[in-house]
Amino acid sequence: MVNRSICSEVTIARKSINSAQLGPQEDVDPYLVEFDPGDPLNPKAQLVEPATMDIREFFAYVSKNEMLVIILIHCSAVGIIQPLTKELGMSQKAGVLTISLFVAGYCVGPLLWGPLSEQYGRRPVFIYTFIVYTVFQVAAALARNTASILAFRFLGGVFAAAPLTNSGALISDIWDVKARGKALAIFTVAPFAGPALGPTAAGFLGEHTTWRWLFWVLAMFAGVCWIMIIFTMPETYSPVLLIRKAEQKRIETNDSRYYAPMEKDVITAFQRAERVLARPFVIFFQEPMLMALTMYISFVYGCIYLLFQAYPVVFIQGHKLSAGVSSLMFIPIPIGGTIAVIFYVLIYNPKYEREVERCAPYPVPPEFRLEIALIAGPLFAASFFWFAWTSPSKISFWAPMSSGLLMGFAISWIFIFQLLHQLGLFNYIVDAYITVAASALASNTVIRSLCGAAFPLFTPEMYASLGPRWASSLVGFVAIAMIPIPLVLQRYGPTLRRKSKYAPAQDLVALDEK
Repeated sequence: MVNRSICSEVTIARKSINSAQLGPQEDVDPYLVEFDPGDPLNPKAQLVEPATMDIREFFAYVSKNEMLVIILIHCSAVGIIQPLTKELGMSQKAGVLTISLFVAGYCVGPLLWGPLSEQYGRRPVFIYTFIVYTVFQVAAALARNTASILAFRFLGGVFAAAPLTNSGALISDIWDVKARGKALAIFTVAPFAGPALGPTAAGFLGEHTTWRWLFWVLAMFAGVCWIMIIFTMPETYSPVLLIRKAEQKRIETNDSRYYAPMEKDVITAFQRAERVLARPFVIFFQEPMLMALTMYISFVYGCIYLLFQAYPVVFIQGHKLSAGVSSLMFIPIPIGGTIAVIFYVLIYNPKYEREVERCAPYPVPPEFRLEIALIAGPLFAASFFWFAWTSPSKISFWAPMSSGLLMGFAISWIFIFQLLHQLGLFNYIVDAYITVAASALASNTVIRSLCGAAFPLFTPEMYASLGPRWASSLVGFVAIAMIPIPLVLQRYGPTLRRKSKYAPAQDLVALDEK
């Protein structure tokens, strides 16, 4: 449990800083453009009273502002079908690469799309990346050889990474701290529901038509999403919106002295490139919290893609199910994730809202959200032992299939805690690094995507050498080793944040002086 005196200590520290540094006679720049109270340009303007929303109003708001983001994640995460390898004469390894290279594209895209969205806004990045992603789905549908399909899969992944990188930051733009947990909880189902539902659609498509139709369906779906972006997704990044407001103010008053904060941040081309390409890794290597959380999330994310190879071994080779029927085994994973979200929204988030009231007018320490990760870690390990020891063909396939419910439940609770995420880790990253959330989530996305790309490559050999029981048990043992990470962060998180150059709770440094 988080130290209950943290909020009061933060309050005292902030008051002392304000009185010592600001003073009663601080001058206010009359030409600095900021959001007015109730300003319709403010992306959080509709959430002035989030606590007054009942559950129906909340889900209605989510469906209007967030569902498009969830659709984009599903669109970019759908997998590929096995007949591809037969028609193009690809080896088994090359077939696995069609999955791994798409996920490997997530390692490159976030280096661009996260920081670029912090320079030019969220909307342009979504628009330009998704039209290019659509083009590469068409190219994949028309591919004639192994080299072209692998290249198009990788490049498609690069541009499909924009929703994975920027959606958590976009949600942090429009939701305040009270409602952000519920918003991210619903959003977090998408990054693992897409990979889970993708094989289901692909399996039945492969049984009834050519693999090329999968890419045509993806291209059409991506095209519809692109049109939806253009007509329904507004700009939500406050610094960019303030620039627009300042430009309008200069036109209306014919006074060039009005400016937005970001306009004073004049940088060279080299500095801009450094921000775009280097900042995600600079933040990553300077922040022990981010490194620890990324290691945990990367392992969990890699396990999702490991299942793409493990499930066929258990259900096709072991239980002799067809490709289409075996693909249905993935369905309990998103169902478990959905159940986890419902539990979070109805039970845990009200607890967080009460903590917001208790700490008001200052924020709740990010460590408060770690409570869910402490529960989810053991559940995630248990789900793999469940899958491992019910996988033999003499046991009904319903037993290993049902392990997906617990697995999806645990994954969801682990991922919400940001941005990117998993009811623990996504929220933690967004809360702890709110001003550079896209860059923080970009480095997180790169590392976990490396795991997502690598895990399918060694899974066939691991399951062939160890057998389904011990291969899945090995994953469970590693998951057990990861359990202490949230516990350590809960204990030492405030100390680490005192030393952070990016966390918004910078004023905790004052606690060291007491």
